[in-house]
Amino acid sequence: MQREWEPWQRAERSISKKYRKQIWNPFIQAVKRYALIQAGDKIAVCISGGKDSMLMAKLLQMLQRFSEVPFELEYLVMDPGYSPRNRAMIEHNAALLRLPVTVFETNIFDVANAADHSPCYLCAKMRRGHLYSKARAMGCNKIALGHHFNDVIETTLLGMFYSGQLQGMMPKLHSANFPGMELIRPLYCVHEEDILAWKRYNDLTFLQCACRFTEQRDGAADGIGDSKRQEIKQLLRDLRKTNPNVEKCIFSSLHAVWPNTFPGTKINKQPHSFLEHYNDETTE
Repeated sequence: MQREWEPWQRAERSISKKYRKQIWNPFIQAVKRYALIQAGDKIAVCISGGKDSMLMAKLLQMLQRFSEVPFELEYLVMDPGYSPRNRAMIEHNAALLRLPVTVFETNIFDVANAADHSPCYLCAKMRRGHLYSKARAMGCNKIALGHHFNDVIETTLLGMFYSGQLQGMMPKLHSANFPGMELIRPLYCVHEEDILAWKRYNDLTFLQCACRFTEQRDGAADGIGDSKRQEIKQLLRDLRKTNPNVEKCIFSSLHAVWPNTFPGTKINKQPHSFLEHYNDETTE
């Protein structure tokens, strides 16, 4: 007789069995390669309600269970002003996956949506600040966010195409405003298509973007709802038709930057010209 699995058991089993190569191994690779977790860490796992953060929470929960390195986890859900339906979906999925979440409320959506300029930037900045503050109050020294491999690639290209700068997304960062706190990205090496496959395999439904501003913008009939990130996603899809390894090459390039081949660089936000050291070394 075939065993009936609970949803959380099925989700975990699929990670360790069916998607071990696609999800579990890259997750462990990132944790080890970038030294994301040390003994004694207390990590606030930041859950937005989307597929990425929910999977990240489950991965960290499984790692904690089997790891020889002792660390603690707090599963943190910030409600920036979700609709009752979206709030209920997050709480339902957390219970379904056996994630003991702590929910706290803020008015971020109200503040960001009232802003005249850059509401998305303001929302992201406020979210980060609230998460750091709550995590620190709970005794955590790190927050974990659910950015994945494709986010890293797309963010790099967005900076090049629309901000005129080469700027990557780091696997971990020291907080500038909360001394002693760090941000880590455990899904750094996990591909979005594999996260989607895991979600579909387990018949799970997660939040998309629950932001009021984005919902209104994307519901418009004038085409303005097509975001720049979606443009980059489509560009990469087109490039994959002739170069299936294009994303892997971009990712590898982020680990093999040659600063002395650029006419300008920034170190700690300070601009520097190649002319500063041009006569000090051979350039060929």
